Amino acid sequence: MKIIQPYQPLLLRIVHGLTALFLILAMITAYWTYDVYDGRWGQIPLPKFEEIEGIHGTFALWTLLIFPTLVFYAFHQGRKRLIQRNTFSKLSHVSQKGWSYHLHRVINTLMLFSLTFAVFTGKMMDEKWLPNGELNHSWYLAHLLSWLIMFISLAGHLLVSAKVGGLPFFVSMFNWFYKPQDSPVQWRNNLKTYWQNINFSWVKLWWKQTYWIKWLELLIWLSLGAAWILALIKEA
Repeated sequence: MKIIQPYQPLLLRIVHGLTALFLILAMITAYWTYDVYDGRWGQIPLPKFEEIEGIHGTFALWTLLIFPTLVFYAFHQGRKRLIQRNTFSKLSHVSQKGWSYHLHRVINTLMLFSLTFAVFTGKMMDEKWLPNGELNHSWYLAHLLSWLIMFISLAGHLLVSAKVGGLPFFVSMFNWFYKPQDSPVQWRNNLKTYWQNINFSWVKLWWKQTYWIKWLELLIWLSLGAAWILALIKEA
């Protein structure tokens, strides 16, 4: 029996893949940083590599730089992969066909929120806190909590993705085949057309048609903007 492989848009595969790569590296180095400088809630015998905090910051920065593209894609072209109007009502029927798809949408949305929480709290930290042994700052504790939520979200994302699509779904995320309309040659024209169509009536229609998730989108954009602004003010 031939296995049908689902098709994923090329832009989604690239942005999702880069975000996932930088995120996983940031998570690994985040735990290593905790292990070196803190370890109050358990440790494993990792090398005491004090430069790991700077490496973690680099991976976190790369994640932050690519993340806005994923946010924009997710809330617009990929909106169907996020929470819908009927998602929570459908989740109450566990035995119903398609229940896993609704759970998948919830976890996808939680991933966006938890990553925003992580990058925001990270930007609020001072790089001198950990080397100086200052481990009780609220932003540091919030940052630790954000990575715990991110770890749980990522684990759930992988498990439910396996349930929903199985091996063909995972393979489709690494397949370099793309349809003509997804060609990078078309990206510039598509982006130009998209911005030309944005006007007051478009915004008004978006505001009326979308549900409460629009507030989450606004919160994420405001958080990312505030993280950069407050970090620049701190440096100044």
